[in-house]
Amino acid sequence: MTSAVVFAYHNVGVRCLSVLLDRGVHVSLLLTHENNPGENVWFESVAELAALHGLPVITPDDPNAAAVVARIAALEPDFLFSFYYRLMLKPPLLAAPSRGAFNVHGSLLPRYRGRAPVNWAIIKGETETGATLHVMQEKPDTGAIVDQQAVPILENDTALDVFNKVTVAAETVLYHALPRLIDGAATLTPQDLRQGGYFGGRKPEDGVINWRNRAADIHNLVRAVAPPYPGASTVISGRPARLLRTLWQRQRAARGPSPSVYVEDGSLFVDCGDNGVLQVLTLEIDGKIITAQDFRQRFGAAVQLV
Repeated sequence: MTSAVVFAYHNVGVRCLSVLLDRGVHVSLLLTHENNPGENVWFESVAELAALHGLPVITPDDPNAAAVVARIAALEPDFLFSFYYRLMLKPPLLAAPSRGAFNVHGSLLPRYRGRAPVNWAIIKGETETGATLHVMQEKPDTGAIVDQQAVPILENDTALDVFNKVTVAAETVLYHALPRLIDGAATLTPQDLRQGGYFGGRKPEDGVINWRNRAADIHNLVRAVAPPYPGASTVISGRPARLLRTLWQRQRAARGPSPSVYVEDGSLFVDCGDNGVLQVLTLEIDGKIITAQDFRQRFGAAVQLV
């Protein structure tokens, strides 16, 4: 029976671990993370799935610690898999399996290597992303590709919409590639790293809106960080605000040369730096969702933005 040690977290971890179990792979050890109490945990639990199947689970602070590496090496696994595990695995771990270490990454490598690939792809206005199964190396997201599965990014998709698609893509690419890995028939295609680059993790302050930007860019930011992510933030009439959902109104003319948010035809709109217009579908001010009518009563018909 094929055996594997699995590092996994998040929805991708749940679905890919499910694939291994469905394909009859013996998971001799699962490594995952304790949930951070300060984080919005909106995703499924790998630990709960492991408990359902009676799998041994550990949650080390440092997976590269000598005791952890020794425990994994003693299991003599055929494969090591990493599915949205958040910590880097070093060479002693990657050398433990006899038949290789493989990772699922949430982009079409070599593009969008590194952190938050779904969010970055939306911010950059991509119309396609996906999931890649690849060989793990010490430098992350650079190993040879086993297979990829693309998914579309539609104009009004949020990060959650796209992440859900990428989760299915990850499950699909592993499901189809796993028999070839087990049989030793998988083709490994080296990456041309000149075709993509690294992106870093994102913090809430990266979601602050620059109203001088193009409407398309602001719309991309809003949907890339929409809930369950922290949301695109700004200040309206001195009050903290978040834009949580917008629509790009290509055919609508801006009312003036300066960015502003205003009520018109019973809806909220914002004029951006390129005179492009967004319709604001969901606006939060002072931590509360407000309607166009609420906005007019509180701030008047229009507010200039800086």
